[in-house]
Amino acid sequence: MNGNMSFIDYSIIAIYIFIVLVIGFYWRRRTRNSEEYFLAGRKVGWIAIGASLFATNISSEHFLGLAGTGSKSGLAVGHFEWLACLILLLLGWVFAPFYIRSGVFTMPEFLERRYNSASRYYLSIVSIIGYILTKISISLYAGGILLNAVVGWDMYTSAIVIVLITGLYTILGGLSAVIYTDLFQMFVLIIGSVALTLIGLHQAGGWANLVANTPPDFWSMFKPITHPDFPWTGIVFGAPILGLWYWCTDQYIVQRVLSAKNLHNAQSGTIFAGFLKILPVFILVLPGIIAYQLSNGQVTGDKAYPWLVTNLLPTGLRGLVVAGLLAALMSSLSAMVNSTSTLVTIDIYKKIKPDADEKSVVRFGRLTTGLMVVLGLLWIPFIGLLSDDRMYVYLQSVQAYISPPIAAIFLLGLFWKRVNGKGAITALLTGFVLGTIRLVLEINNKITPLENEFLRFIASINFLHYAIILFVVSISILVIVSLLTEKPSEKQLEGLIFDRNKISEKNKWRIVNIVMSFVLVIVLFSLWWIFR
Repeated sequence: MNGNMSFIDYSIIAIYIFIVLVIGFYWRRRTRNSEEYFLAGRKVGWIAIGASLFATNISSEHFLGLAGTGSKSGLAVGHFEWLACLILLLLGWVFAPFYIRSGVFTMPEFLERRYNSASRYYLSIVSIIGYILTKISISLYAGGILLNAVVGWDMYTSAIVIVLITGLYTILGGLSAVIYTDLFQMFVLIIGSVALTLIGLHQAGGWANLVANTPPDFWSMFKPITHPDFPWTGIVFGAPILGLWYWCTDQYIVQRVLSAKNLHNAQSGTIFAGFLKILPVFILVLPGIIAYQLSNGQVTGDKAYPWLVTNLLPTGLRGLVVAGLLAALMSSLSAMVNSTSTLVTIDIYKKIKPDADEKSVVRFGRLTTGLMVVLGLLWIPFIGLLSDDRMYVYLQSVQAYISPPIAAIFLLGLFWKRVNGKGAITALLTGFVLGTIRLVLEINNKITPLENEFLRFIASINFLHYAIILFVVSISILVIVSLLTEKPSEKQLEGLIFDRNKISEKNKWRIVNIVMSFVLVIVLFSLWWIFR
């Protein structure tokens, strides 16, 4: 089933890889200092920012996980995609003004200015470890599974080859190479995914026939509170916490906004990305439902998307879809290793060697890029213990255990000047301990059911509900400790608190951004109403 790739298919894949490498090598000569290497010289326009935000976010685990979960639970998993539309607006209108005006390279650097150095080092270390354990390794693992199922390539060989190609242009060209290859890769992955979805819908007999021959609850995005993965309470109150951390505070995402030539381009880029984030429900989740219908319920989980590619697509289109898969994997992988390299270089290396020249900083960043990829490869064999054939849910659950305290200190840090560094680091460490306890208990409970009833309850509570609890605990600790200790100085807070900044620059395009933001919100809530 996976040996039907033709010469035309392989030619399309080869052309795609060639174009990506050409773009990457083009930017090699334009990275003369750390700002150009890590932030693309802060001169990126809104189209490239929006495309990069979208392409960076959509990786191989989305193809595998969204379609796989869609084949089991229907459209509900798409909540994470549509909630991102609203949170991207929050990033552009609320968070971006502070980040850009501060002139920081990294999110931990911003935390140091708002709180203290301990908060900076905590976020740097947790982010680096998190990228290796979740983002880098899962993307490679999912990409390997997809390429093995679709093309027949060995999973680990595929991962190594992809790492070499991606690493080559990322190491040489820095963030400029990452962003402008993302712009190209966005078109490739959208075109390939749309082609597969349309062919699948045709084979399923059209939309009406697909709906009629699948479980009715597949088309309801709001699930009962007892649903094991997506209870409406978790979606409404828990998922936004994960989204706030991911879209508004994670270096992996925010680095694109920091590269904007000005605030207008940053905000326009987030709005553009918000419109693009409407698509995954229809081009990634929907194919999973199509696979369920066409296979009479026999093909579900992580096998859904590969099954569609190998059974439905003709010569040429299969190569295009595989190129789309590679685009998703390579765009996210390049962003991950570049962001990790930025954190290690700016937050650790430059702290140890503050007098390092620009060439040394860029050289160290390139070396770090390669090291992070190697560490990600080493972690791949262990992911199977937690994935349980639901990769996207696994990724969201792990993030639910690390994100609430980070989201809490960023949110309160911008809107309330009384919270301080001691409260922040206490909340971060407490949240980390509670999140780690949950993760360890969950793993142990899957291997051997826990005997203690309370521990078994902690291990089995829905991950989104646990995120809510963790967020409330983190905010409570942040507030209590801050009120019991000294308040930050006015000088430290200058330019870092909501009431000390204007939300947006005045320019002729501001009204356009406001109108398009309202249009996005209207479209989004209309879709939620349709699929309620």
